[in-house]
Amino acid sequence: MTAETEATPVRTATAKSLARTRRRESAARFWKQYRAGRAGLIGLAGLALIAVLALAAPLLVGSDVQNVTNAPGDALESPSGRFPLGTDQFGRSLLGLLLYGARVSLAVGLMAAALSVAIGTLVGILAGHFGGWFATVMMRVTDWFLVMPSLVLAIVLATVLSHSIWTVVLAIGVTSWPTTARLVRAQTLAVESRPYIERARALGGGHGHVMTRHVLPNVMPLVLAQTTLGISSAILTEATLAFLGLGDPDVVSWGGMLQDAREAGAVSSGHWWYLAPPGLAIALVALAFTLCGRAVESVLNPKLGASR
Repeated sequence: MTAETEATPVRTATAKSLARTRRRESAARFWKQYRAGRAGLIGLAGLALIAVLALAAPLLVGSDVQNVTNAPGDALESPSGRFPLGTDQFGRSLLGLLLYGARVSLAVGLMAAALSVAIGTLVGILAGHFGGWFATVMMRVTDWFLVMPSLVLAIVLATVLSHSIWTVVLAIGVTSWPTTARLVRAQTLAVESRPYIERARALGGGHGHVMTRHVLPNVMPLVLAQTTLGISSAILTEATLAFLGLGDPDVVSWGGMLQDAREAGAVSSGHWWYLAPPGLAIALVALAFTLCGRAVESVLNPKLGASR
């Protein structure tokens, strides 16, 4: 074995060590810049608190809180020491339903936003990389989805498909990707105009190599910020679909709680404790994700003048 062959693993290990060091330094810089903004920290703390409460729901309120036949209270009880947020029309604790509903609403929002951003990223990178007639066709399809009301399309999909959580995720994801696609395409065009892309192609890098090794890592900051911002919209859309009766009737979500309150006549009868908790929860979570998304965008988006 030659000295050059023996040195190859050493150089590989050194390169991996340097890469890990750069990633740690980059993460440290990101966190330092992120925590400089008070709004982002408030949003992150709020999301952490809600996530912990949602995960600990079985420990805090029990696992039979959704039981209709053996509800612990009377119908539409006002807030009290036994039921801090009152009860619904079946006598179930609204606090327990609120905590369990957080699980569904957060999960649907995260999955729908991830699906939407994945579709938009794929379309944007492909359109920006290949260009020509392919990009023209892809952008015209994107424009069609962009001008169509996404909520109307989501309602149509949720109506014709079975009422389930996965249907809601699909309906939100396939109707809210155009904005991400346009942003990613613009960033892809900017990345591919840089000299190192030409060098990669001259050294034999194919389409897959350029898109996965060079373009995707450079658009990921934008994708991350767009995902964070998209979660709040996904949660609001899920609540709207559930409020219209297009959600999964077998699970509890915040939008479903609002629909139940409407059907129980909480608006006309003045049972405000039935309406206020899920409505405030939706608003606060959407606000928290928006604050986090803006903070992430201010750190990662070079167009805002922040270093990456």
